Amino acid sequence: MEEFIMVWIIIIVVIALVVFGYIALYNGLQTAKVYTEESWSQIDVQLKRRNDLIPNLVETTKGYAKHERETFAKVVELRNQMVQLPADAHEEKMELSNQLSSSLKSIFALAESYPDLKANQEFARLMEELSNTENKIAYSRQLFNSSAASFNQKLMTFPSNFVAKMHGLTKINYLEVPSEEKAAPKVSFE
Repeated sequence: MEEFIMVWIIIIVVIALVVFGYIALYNGLQTAKVYTEESWSQIDVQLKRRNDLIPNLVETTKGYAKHERETFAKVVELRNQMVQLPADAHEEKMELSNQLSSSLKSIFALAESYPDLKANQEFARLMEELSNTENKIAYSRQLFNSSAASFNQKLMTFPSNFVAKMHGLTKINYLEVPSEEKAAPKVSFE
């Protein structure tokens, strides 16, 4: 009789360990997923901040560079497209964000052609704020990729990969740098 009770105690302990192990693995996956979602939220906050600064930048530069309307129109169009995207359109947002960053560089380059614009305090303040925001976006992208790597690692390692498959959890794609930004800049000594 004692052996029978001992066998049942062992079975109950083993079942309890399996259940607690399963719960721990599931909670670890969910925690990693939440960190990834939170890190995307940080990117979203910085994109909104940049989007809020763009109308002021365009207004400030318009008076100085009236014949640069094409550049301004492109910046405003990209901003408006980004604002209209659904919250979960991460890849599309980052694609538009990359295009917008490139267009903003064109506006910053205008300052070199217009000394009065370069001396404008409002323009200088906006340039500094946008530059800081671009740095924060870059940092937030790194944080997102680190969080995604942690989550993806849990999806691929034993035994959490079984729990992930049971709950239909899938890999999160990394945010990648556009290929034109990976190229080495052209330098001329002429």
